[in-house]
Amino acid sequence: MELPSLDAIERAAQVIGRTMPPTPQFSWPLLNARARAEVWVKHENHTQLGALKLRGALVYFDWLRQAHPEIRSVVCATRGNFGQAIGFAAKQNGLDATIIVPFGNSREKNRAMRSLGAELIEHGSDFQAAAEYSQQIAEQTGAHRVPSFHPLLVHGTATYALELLRGAPALDTVYVPIGMGSSICGMVAARNALGLSTCIVGVVSDAAPAYALSFLERRPVAHEVKTVLADGLACRTPDAQAVDWMVGGVERMIEVSEEQVAEAMLALYQDTHNVAEGAGAAALAGLLSERDQMQGKRVGIVLTGGNVDSDIFAEVLTVPQTATSRA
Repeated sequence: MELPSLDAIERAAQVIGRTMPPTPQFSWPLLNARARAEVWVKHENHTQLGALKLRGALVYFDWLRQAHPEIRSVVCATRGNFGQAIGFAAKQNGLDATIIVPFGNSREKNRAMRSLGAELIEHGSDFQAAAEYSQQIAEQTGAHRVPSFHPLLVHGTATYALELLRGAPALDTVYVPIGMGSSICGMVAARNALGLSTCIVGVVSDAAPAYALSFLERRPVAHEVKTVLADGLACRTPDAQAVDWMVGGVERMIEVSEEQVAEAMLALYQDTHNVAEGAGAAALAGLLSERDQMQGKRVGIVLTGGNVDSDIFAEVLTVPQTATSRA
């Protein structure tokens, strides 16, 4: 299967533009000084749901409404941002949504999903267990299961990448966090469609390294998940199509620790006064881990979302700073 073309990405942008405007990309002086590079932040935390997942959901539901007008209900699994996007798009299209989350999921993300009218069900200890249960619900009820990775979701996420690559000066490298893979595959699609030479670096949690292992092995490799702070990166079982696209278009993968993610969350708040959830700060964590080799370059990072529980963010803001966060 091929990545979306430039025409396909621009058509997706037209669909998305009916609901949300483009998000900004800014270069912040304090962040530049910290990273010793010219850093352009793609602010996907500035969508009306506070995360980039809305893009893919809008494109997917535009297709679903046209291809399957008989469908009246949908079900999906999530750790939060994808579920909010599905709840929003389902409500927009007059569909009932059931969303499965693992036990211990973000309280504030759960509240946000319920506010969109979705039925929220807690099941399992991690995302994969919730995903498997969502398939059972679909089979039992006849609801349409929205997959966590799908080419149409990539059509949607490629629009943020197109905005960044067109809106910022030419970037040497861009760092993209990886959950189930749609956001980084969207970056690969946009980079390729524009014929650019920008290097793409994937960032995963070292407590959820499945995609990094899969990238090395060039095939899906499952791995247990232990990450807590970067819950949006908590993938146990990678998607085969996503792995294939990453192998073909990503230069390398970086694993970052929970401590590095917390430092990046703090840095983004100190230097830009933006709130980033763990997964949203992972791209900066990856850049800071390679600060020496990126010195003097022009670099992009994707702030994929800012939906972090207030008590968790309060802890991040009060943790003693390390040498990295003080730099």
